[in-house]
Amino acid sequence: MPLLDGIATWVLNIQWAMPWALLLLPLPILMRLMPPYREAQNAVRVPFFERLLEASEARRERGAMIPARRRSQRILVVLMWLALVLGVAKPQWVGDPIEQQKAGRDLMIAVDLSGSMETQDFDNQDGEQVDRLTAVKTVLTRLASERPGDRLGLIVFGNQAFLQSPFTEDHKTWATLLEETRIRMAGPSTALGDAVGLAIKLFVDADTENRVLLVLTDGNDTGSMVPPVDAARVAASEDIRIYPIAVGDPSAVGEEAIDKDTLLRMAEVTGGQAFEALDREQLDQIFRLLDTLEPSVFDSVTFRPRVDLYWLPLTVLVFLYIALRLFFGIAAFSSWKESIEQ
Repeated sequence: MPLLDGIATWVLNIQWAMPWALLLLPLPILMRLMPPYREAQNAVRVPFFERLLEASEARRERGAMIPARRRSQRILVVLMWLALVLGVAKPQWVGDPIEQQKAGRDLMIAVDLSGSMETQDFDNQDGEQVDRLTAVKTVLTRLASERPGDRLGLIVFGNQAFLQSPFTEDHKTWATLLEETRIRMAGPSTALGDAVGLAIKLFVDADTENRVLLVLTDGNDTGSMVPPVDAARVAASEDIRIYPIAVGDPSAVGEEAIDKDTLLRMAEVTGGQAFEALDREQLDQIFRLLDTLEPSVFDSVTFRPRVDLYWLPLTVLVFLYIALRLFFGIAAFSSWKESIEQ
């Protein structure tokens, strides 16, 4: 029958958080093996007690009285003990397995905020000239919306590298923090090696296996404490793949010139790939290529929900106690009524 099958399935899903408490069930049986409790009480002495014994031909014995319990009273006490032990054992209903997916890759994005990023050599969707940082923000925002399987982090760097957003699955908040970045807010220079070093520390603290670092810059390293290639070697030892993306005019000279050789070496050392983005369309193509090189990864987590049911036997215990008190009250009232009638 469907009803009986459902009840059987429900019972089979019951587990006990403290099963050792069930060992207390036979404790009342052990208590019955112990001698009854004795309590001395005052007695009335009569001078003709010896004559009563002779007349009744009874023997002198030590007096004792053991209150007798009715069967219904014993049943109530046993049920109360059973309910108490079951409540202490803490029954739990275990539901069917539920599978959840969580982010399987940590993707850190390091964005150059040096002064050269204000150069307006990119077109937006309306064909208007915008600066390099604005174009990068547009593409990265779309990237965040298209990679639900990644935890995203954000580093900004100029004179130094700073953490703008730790790894998070809240891509909306991440995009807001990206939008709040401004050119030169981290200084006018380009500390590329320091940005890689900060990313390494964050990856190690995150303790994940799939680690990818995207670096978007339009210049060369101008003051890092650790050279970018040396930082990339450390990243390779931590299984971090670096994808440097050169943004802007490759023909620029001086401090604004793109050090393509360094970016290419960083990618080779870590097993990544270096790119050049001269305009917004190329930047879009690079991120579409990244989807094939580093597809989104999901980790499945399975758990079974648990619902505590200890309150059920304890509720039964309360009702049984009330029933027992009513039983005593009715018995006392009956005895009083009989004594009045007599």
